[in-house]
Amino acid sequence: MRIIGIDPGLRITGWGIVDAEGSRLVHVGHGTVTSDDRAALSERLRSLYDGLYEVVARYNPGGAAVEQTFVNANAASALKLGHARAVALLVPAQTGLTVAEYEPSVVKKALTGSGRADKAQVAAMVARLLPGIDRTARADAYDALAVAICHAHHGATRSGWAAQAR
Repeated sequence: MRIIGIDPGLRITGWGIVDAEGSRLVHVGHGTVTSDDRAALSERLRSLYDGLYEVVARYNPGGAAVEQTFVNANAASALKLGHARAVALLVPAQTGLTVAEYEPSVVKKALTGSGRADKAQVAAMVARLLPGIDRTARADAYDALAVAICHAHHGATRSGWAAQAR
């Protein structure tokens, strides 16, 4: 199954695509979608929507996962991030995909074994699990790949449980 992982952000939204073939993961693509800080919120959201829609249309994933985000410090920033997250949930849902959501600690634990791993540890595991990946990619793209990998692991677990129940 081809999975898109999305790390939502208003300025930079990361995306990553992996193919999960049993327990084998294959890197398909990754990148970021950006919006102009000087533009109106509606235009920024449209930029994110258009960019993510293009990625979904190009790669045609069969599943989607979005990282849940938490911002405590500034209510206005949290609200803006919530808008970006809504776009990240909407685009795959509009194409008929079921969208899973994962807390950052769950993503970190799925990749490193620790829910408190730092970004460098997560990026190192992404690079290890997806050999040949461009190590100069933005952290947002690595985070999105981590979300996709997490979903692949959790999806395999759910499939195993369903098979045992039958």
